Amino acid sequence: MIDISVQGLVKAFEQDKNILEGLTFDVNSGERIGILGKNGAGKTTLFRIMTGEILPDEGRVVIASGKRLGLISQIPVYPEHYTVETVLRTAHERIYELETRMNELAAQMSANATENIMREYDKAAADYDRLQGYNADFERNRVANGLEISEIMRSQLFSELSGGEKTRVNLARLILEDTDILLLDEPTNHLDLRATEWLEEYLLKFRGTVLAISHDRYFLDRVVSRTIEIINGKAEFYSGNYSFYVDEKQHRFEEQLKKYEKEQAKISQLQEAADKLHLWAFMGADKLHKRAFSMEKRMERLRQTDRPKLEKAMKIKFAQREFSGDEVLVIDGVTKSFGARTLFSNLELIIEGGERIALIGDNGTGKSTLIKLIMGEDVPEQGMLRRGPSIKTAYLPQIIKFDYPQRNLLDTMLYSEKCTPQGARDRLASFRFMGEDVFKPVAALSGGEQSRLRLCMLMRDEVNFLILDEPTNHLDIMSREWIEEAVESYGEALLFVSHDRYFIERFATRIWALENGTITDFRGGFAEYRENLKRQSEQNQFSKPKENEKAEVSRAFQKNPSLFNEKQLLKTEREIEKLEEKLRKLEELCEEHSADFLKLMELEQQKDELMRELDALYSKWGEQSE
Repeated sequence: MIDISVQGLVKAFEQDKNILEGLTFDVNSGERIGILGKNGAGKTTLFRIMTGEILPDEGRVVIASGKRLGLISQIPVYPEHYTVETVLRTAHERIYELETRMNELAAQMSANATENIMREYDKAAADYDRLQGYNADFERNRVANGLEISEIMRSQLFSELSGGEKTRVNLARLILEDTDILLLDEPTNHLDLRATEWLEEYLLKFRGTVLAISHDRYFLDRVVSRTIEIINGKAEFYSGNYSFYVDEKQHRFEEQLKKYEKEQAKISQLQEAADKLHLWAFMGADKLHKRAFSMEKRMERLRQTDRPKLEKAMKIKFAQREFSGDEVLVIDGVTKSFGARTLFSNLELIIEGGERIALIGDNGTGKSTLIKLIMGEDVPEQGMLRRGPSIKTAYLPQIIKFDYPQRNLLDTMLYSEKCTPQGARDRLASFRFMGEDVFKPVAALSGGEQSRLRLCMLMRDEVNFLILDEPTNHLDIMSREWIEEAVESYGEALLFVSHDRYFIERFATRIWALENGTITDFRGGFAEYRENLKRQSEQNQFSKPKENEKAEVSRAFQKNPSLFNEKQLLKTEREIEKLEEKLRKLEELCEEHSADFLKLMELEQQKDELMRELDALYSKWGEQSE
């Protein structure tokens, strides 16, 4: 069954320049599709047309009858007095309406239980149960916790939240509404690692249809099963996730290049033959002109095929300064608080030359604050930070600001970098700011373009300590790749904050995990760090009080066999072991189905029954031991 049919969409925002040029594709029910394309390709425009926010110039979008569609990036405007909790509760408006009506009907039945009232109550109760009204509060808490919407945030006014926080709340609301079709426009941009992974798990179990615009390559690999790339306003299709898309795109390019080169060879061959025929025709065989003209028409048809292009990342790199000494940065007993809240205390860390450190942690734990302390933009309450004497630092902040945003790009370079007009143009061109683009005001650039301009300015100076705060945020995949190439070629000390798992995995040789006011310093890559966390979790799971209690029982039995009825006790212990093994497997299933509420409730019920049986066995063992 087709959920969405996009038919010949054409849309232009500038005269004689269509952003969408006959875009056509279908989306089947339950599909998970990744929408790719460089910034400005028309991806968000497509979503806005799907939701009816704007109309196409030509073509149409057909949504299957009865299907509810929700767009994550589109944040509704709520009344000023709405708190976050009120916004979340709007997802269950139908449930609360039914609850109110059921209470009214129950009051009427207590006075006069007519058949009509009872019938209406039964219908309302059935609808309430179908909409999972009895579990609404539990489900709202589960989704809010998964997306790290804290109790404190839930009591705040929605209008006072940041843009990223509003996006998170809106995502939670749409999930609670149980929308049939989810349109996700960069859903992971404002999520930290934990919330991103929770969202991925939710989408993998989501029964509806998902279309996701994303530059998060890990997210695309995990979630999507088909990829659509928008190029020059049209769609190109790939029947797999992001990794499949990369391989297949390269394969298609190579095949098209072979075809083009074969056609060029054929054109040369035909040209040579046509020239000879024309020559022979001038020597008296006039009819050969006709054959030559026929060959030339064939050549013209072949010449209409353009040489295929595969856009590559820009070849850029940071200017490096040779490092001398042992210590790039020393963090000695550093503590920082905001009011009564301590972000971190007594940090003791050292960065040495050539290290590549990823600073990770949940939103709000203090990562950006630590970066500000390192850069000298803020001061610690206790302790000190000291950089080596030969250290030259370059810093790319998360939020890019320019002192004079009204200036155009060329003037910004001339004033800030003290270079010649030609030097400024050359450097801007190396970052793909060419032609008339250099006369755009900086304020007119997108977030990704402003990051690119700031990097263009940073790369002039020789540096040996590079600090990046969310360097890939708001960048399309192509821009991420050229930043990665620049970082790859940089060999000195690197400290970066990022939620981009691909970026972390590629560059980190050391992980600083900031949590609960302290930093766990793990020397190794991101995959090793994750594996270490998994091992620790498994060890904690197996060291539970009941198992310790059982071990003590076994030791007591071994020391004092005469005090026990050996046969009965051994039988009881074997039963306890079997039940505990069943309980352990149920706990694994609970983790596996953590996003499936109905399955989770069923498993919890089974766990309760097993716990009752286990308690009875322990009581039995106690009686036998006496």
